[in-house]
Amino acid sequence: MWPRTKFLSRLIGLYCILVALSMITHKQATLDAVRALVHTPALMFAVGVIALVAALAMVLGHNVWSGGALPVVVTLVGWLLLFKSILILFLSPEAASAIFIDRLDYEHLFYLYAGFCLLLGIYLTYAASRVRPREGQEQ
Repeated sequence: MWPRTKFLSRLIGLYCILVALSMITHKQATLDAVRALVHTPALMFAVGVIALVAALAMVLGHNVWSGGALPVVVTLVGWLLLFKSILILFLSPEAASAIFIDRLDYEHLFYLYAGFCLLLGIYLTYAASRVRPREGQEQ
């Protein structure tokens, strides 16, 4: 397994775990923050630019579609983040609200989204800890 896969898996995994736990413990604050975000064009632009940089780094640095589930999941997360960051950059506040709040039913399915994020984080963190370096590679 590539060291980059292991690093990104740990990074994304721990990020997802911490964000999901924060979401679960502060549901109303999270909902308020997301609503405020989609109705503030300048903030949406800033978040979109930062997410775009992270997504491009992941896609350019780790575009691996073979070698098992872990590298493919890490690659899929990068591509999904790229797609989401492009949406954030180009959607109007009304369209962003319609998609992220209304269409995805964010408030009613809040715990489902937080739970998915938590499970993804646990999987990525656990899978990264089980990875053994390939012959001739340092850990």
